[in-house]
Amino acid sequence: MAGKKQFDVATALDAAMIQFWRAGYGDTSVDDLSRATGLNRSSLYSSFGDKDALFSRCLERYTTRYGAKYDAALSDAADGPLAAARAFFDVTLERIADPALPDGCLVAQTVMATPVLSASVAARAREAIGFQHTRLRAALEAGRLHDETADSFATHLAAVNQSLAVMSRAGIGEDQLRAIVEVTLDALARTLGASD
Repeated sequence: MAGKKQFDVATALDAAMIQFWRAGYGDTSVDDLSRATGLNRSSLYSSFGDKDALFSRCLERYTTRYGAKYDAALSDAADGPLAAARAFFDVTLERIADPALPDGCLVAQTVMATPVLSASVAARAREAIGFQHTRLRAALEAGRLHDETADSFATHLAAVNQSLAVMSRAGIGEDQLRAIVEVTLDALARTLGASD
């Protein structure tokens, strides 16, 4: 039938997301996206819009996919905040260890590339970072930390989480990344113990 798309949109978006994740927004050309997705320029533009629009969809896909995993990890924070924080970091460490995925974090890369991004994409990346803080703060408050302590730890946990992604991209191994997580969880355990 004429006009019917002859490709799977989800597969194309995943391929474009991996390309952006691997090379970054600034170093990904439309030709790179065409090779990654198997779609010609015309199909890319007619299906997804310009590079900026496609990147926005890929960023949304990434944040939805991993946001759901982080939410699931933190869902039992009221009963076990320390276990929930460990599960939160496990989402990141499992993503980093997956050989099918690029190192790092698409959100962290995007935030660092803010100078070359459109205002709307830069704002969406900052929003994603902010939502991670909000998600962590809500979990820590459910797990008995309140006000400034919950806010401070949420900021700290979000920062450590992003640093894991950046460090993995720099070649730091899984054992060292897990050691960083253990130091962070030890500090959280002491704070939770003091709040009982």
